[in-house]
Amino acid sequence: MNIKDFFNIDDRLLDIAKSAEKAAEKDFQRIEEVTAYNGVKVLSAFQKNRVNEQCFYGSTGYGYGDIGRDVLDRVFADVFGAEDALVRHNFVSGTHALTVALFGILRTGDKMVSITGKPYDTLEEVLGISGEPGSGSLRDYGVEYSQVDLLEDGTPDYDSIENSVSGAKIAYIQRSRGYSLRPAYTMEQMRKMTEAVRRGNPDAIIMVDNCYGEFVEETEPTQNGADLIIGSLIKNAGGGIARTGGYIAGKKELVEKCAFRLTCVGLGKEVGCTLGMNREMFLGFFHAPECVANALKTVTFAAALFEKLGFECFPRIGEKRGDIVEAICLKTDKNLISFCQGIQAGSPIDAYVSPEPWDMPGYTSEVIMAAGAFTMGASIELSADGPLREPYAAWLQGGVTYTSGKIGILMAAQKMLEQGSISL
Repeated sequence: MNIKDFFNIDDRLLDIAKSAEKAAEKDFQRIEEVTAYNGVKVLSAFQKNRVNEQCFYGSTGYGYGDIGRDVLDRVFADVFGAEDALVRHNFVSGTHALTVALFGILRTGDKMVSITGKPYDTLEEVLGISGEPGSGSLRDYGVEYSQVDLLEDGTPDYDSIENSVSGAKIAYIQRSRGYSLRPAYTMEQMRKMTEAVRRGNPDAIIMVDNCYGEFVEETEPTQNGADLIIGSLIKNAGGGIARTGGYIAGKKELVEKCAFRLTCVGLGKEVGCTLGMNREMFLGFFHAPECVANALKTVTFAAALFEKLGFECFPRIGEKRGDIVEAICLKTDKNLISFCQGIQAGSPIDAYVSPEPWDMPGYTSEVIMAAGAFTMGASIELSADGPLREPYAAWLQGGVTYTSGKIGILMAAQKMLEQGSISL
């Protein structure tokens, strides 16, 4: 394939790209092995739960007896090794699903401990650690929040976890990194964290923000000691097809409490029309393992390329990944803006526009976002974003096909080359 038939990319960059792909071969092989396992796992769950065409029909009104909705819950539960699941198109984001879970489980006087440091920016006002008092945060409802800070290398402080969860109702884990350079957590680390919690408080409910992590490994947190996991369908689990939605999966009694919060006490999962959304949620979940593999290949290629161009990348080639996110430290605000503008220029949608930094709701710094996606904000599709603050890193994720993801990365490098941010 001659990329230059379609895109004006410097020959020197293309030569470096070939070398980067060669360096990534072993990583690509590992990705394919995990994908094959997860693809079979998903197929088996579809067959076990007798998914059929009737499951694709939508309901209206109250949604009583929506077969597809109920079967989809069972498919998610089986794949994630959970007792039950709540999969709904009316979760508007991952943060919304997390909020429903937190308010569904916690009561006045309860204590929540985040054992992976400060959570993602958009949860700060939900918890009440920022924002105006009286807005309806967990703090307003009398829920106590504390956190266990990470060690200097970004790994969990297992000893402090054990000592800090005494009396806690929820021990909270954020699997992905948010806007930090710490590593996303692997299932080996997840087991260690859950074991530390159990030693310190056997009764604590272990809740995991699973966003960006589904299908990166062969198992999920619910198969490694967690009681509840939550995620978004415009990230990994939607396979680039679901246009909206989210899920909560885990122990049956906990999922029921979350369902009572989403709808109302006494009705829970029994209501909620699907409005014809079932088919794309089934199809997206079926495609998800392959889609995640393409995203992983894209960010792995990006790490290999930008390391060769002189930038520090997290994680590096050869390191085990816990999510689909790559952090590339670009050193200056100019470089960050150029990179994101290049990603946008390499996107299938809105490639002709140029993103600029803006004050985004829920964030404490100006943020620049590049996302030429079929679904607005879908970070399983190639996208890059970052706040304009040190270390001026771009958090890169997604790529529903490796070919398009690779082009997007090359366009980002080309844009930086043209603006003098890199030299060859």
